[in-house]
Amino acid sequence: MTSLDKPTEETSADDARAVTEAALFEAFGGVRGMVETVVPGLLFVTIYTINKDLHLSAIAALAVSLVLVVVRLVMKDTVKHAFSGVFGVAFGVVFAMMTGNAKDFYLPGMLYTLGLGLAYIITTLCGVPLIGLILGPVFKENLSWRTRNPGRKKAYAKASYAWGAILLAKCAILFPLYWWADTTQLGWVLVALKIPPFLLAVWLTWVFLAKAPAPIDVFAEMEAEEKAAEEREREAAARSAE
Repeated sequence: MTSLDKPTEETSADDARAVTEAALFEAFGGVRGMVETVVPGLLFVTIYTINKDLHLSAIAALAVSLVLVVVRLVMKDTVKHAFSGVFGVAFGVVFAMMTGNAKDFYLPGMLYTLGLGLAYIITTLCGVPLIGLILGPVFKENLSWRTRNPGRKKAYAKASYAWGAILLAKCAILFPLYWWADTTQLGWVLVALKIPPFLLAVWLTWVFLAKAPAPIDVFAEMEAEEKAAEEREREAAARSAE
């Protein structure tokens, strides 16, 4: 893998794309993360479609979410995506059990999607695009893109607007269904809309970032500064010893 620092003349466009792809894969969980996002909701709507049993559907969805976390723990893999799935399913289960309405299993996730879509738009309008805050640490650039890399900040802004627009469009489909459709119709539409909008947003992010200036590796800069400081101290000590 190529360095995430400023590109040299030898750094090819393919190398920059590879770095971007790897970072996006790490940040959003890749194929496995998508599977862990879809499976609980798919299991819930499948069981509910068959027997209309809210309790059985909810317990099964929560159980499979916990199993996915255990599998990651056993494999000593990162659990952040699986844990987020557990919390999301748990909120849905609690909400549905409290109201007795199976559709409410999906409501917390829908509200989260709405809030996240608005967050992407609002943070970008405020000059701190959310996708930059998410990906900055992954690219080892932290917030350097805000003041030192305007081309990259512009790419993050475009990507954040894309994420916001896609998520809000998804909400524009789901919330009317929440009010007018039955649980199975809402559930199957929601499952169908899990992956395609996400892939579209990730692809657009990749397109914008692949054309943007390379990230500035602030960690490498700090290491270089520390080494330079140590070298100066050694030189000063050598001069004083003479």
